[in-house]
Amino acid sequence: MLYVVIIFLCLALLMYVILGGADFGAGILEIFTPARMRSQLQDTTYKTIGPIWEANHMWLIIAIVILFVGFPSIYTMLSVHLHIPLALMLIGIIGRGTAFVFRHYDAYQDEMQKVYDLIFTYSSFVTPFFLGLIFGASIGGEIDPEALGFYEAYIQPWFNLFSVSVGIFTVAICGFLASVFLVGEAKKPDVRLFLVRKAKLFILFTVLAGGLVFAASIIDDVPLVGLLLKEWMTLGILVLATLAMIALWLKLKEGSKTLVRLLSGFVVTAILAAFGYHYFPDIIITKSGENLSVFNSAANGKPIETLAWALMIGSVFILPSLIYLLYSFQGSKEVEEIV
Repeated sequence: MLYVVIIFLCLALLMYVILGGADFGAGILEIFTPARMRSQLQDTTYKTIGPIWEANHMWLIIAIVILFVGFPSIYTMLSVHLHIPLALMLIGIIGRGTAFVFRHYDAYQDEMQKVYDLIFTYSSFVTPFFLGLIFGASIGGEIDPEALGFYEAYIQPWFNLFSVSVGIFTVAICGFLASVFLVGEAKKPDVRLFLVRKAKLFILFTVLAGGLVFAASIIDDVPLVGLLLKEWMTLGILVLATLAMIALWLKLKEGSKTLVRLLSGFVVTAILAAFGYHYFPDIIITKSGENLSVFNSAANGKPIETLAWALMIGSVFILPSLIYLLYSFQGSKEVEEIV
């Protein structure tokens, strides 16, 4: 049953990065969109993510519940030592969701729309940045369970070059996903061309941000590059991700919507799989070397078994409903275009 819980945890995190990442990336794109095209981009974004944007957070909630119930020591370590970036990430999620609703459904179009736009766009940047920063801090080896000072216990684990670089890399991935996903939804040629150009820029940004992560790991003495080069499986996965990114670059203009989305999803999945394979089963790398893994931190007995059954039974109801939501909304867009 423990492996069932681990699979669901990995799946929830993957789906949140891909679907939630594309969602956050739509706001990031607006930051780099000229004023003359912003309304057209917003219209495309509303039609694409409007009905499902809140459903994306379901994956994050599932991951949090799994950690809370199944791996309480990992949940405690993260919520205590990384409570500052966690709180900032949650503030970003709340601010972004609130601004999205008010700027789209507000009965009065006044000066407050500019405030909503600012909150939405910059929360879209801040939230994935701190999400990536938290991930970087958990594997960066700076978390010290025996730290006595405030800075050493609650600041140093995430306030370092490696964690910041992972945060920047996460922002790049979100922008990359959003630009690729929105290419297929743009009906006007000028908007589509703009998104294709942005997608290529974010591909380059993602590559550069990935290089920054490797450079930061060397500077901060995080054992990442050397170990990755020794693992043929991890290296092979990264090579496949690189080849898929090249194919995506070539197919962005003439490729089908489904193909480019599958390629972008494969790229992100491969990157996460490479890191996951490298660090598995550890979730938190501590300064003392006593790492927390999904094996030594798992709850004993009934909690894991009950959680596994709850996840399996819940997926029977949740996944078909989510698929139907996506399908029904696609149908409503086709009707709208005909009208």
